[in-house]
Amino acid sequence: MKFKIIAFTGFCVFTLSTKTFAQQGSIAINQDDKIKELLDVKKEMNKDENATDRFKIQLYSGNRADAEDVLKEYNGDFNQWEGTLVYETPNYKIWVGSYRTRLEADRALTEIKTKYPNGFIFKPKAKS
Repeated sequence: MKFKIIAFTGFCVFTLSTKTFAQQGSIAINQDDKIKELLDVKKEMNKDENATDRFKIQLYSGNRADAEDVLKEYNGDFNQWEGTLVYETPNYKIWVGSYRTRLEADRALTEIKTKYPNGFIFKPKAKS
């Protein structure tokens, strides 16, 4: 019995103490040149998506003079998201960005709220 325990312990120590080497290799990917063209076409198509499929951030709603001032100030502070002046009767509004997901809009809003605490996320309604 003692011999079996010693043999088993020796076997375990031997197998656990040996080094194992991971296999080294390389992968070569061959793809058609048209894949890049298709990706470029898809990017262009995504730019033309309907604006109602996106989220936006509203910074201001009020009279035109103040809206223009807010837009000018915003463009000086943040240049990574485009700001636009929109007229919806009876107010002028400043809308920022065009985000595919609510998460993208939330991340941008977190940064924008440092300067514009009244900003909020919305999804524009389709014009009839």
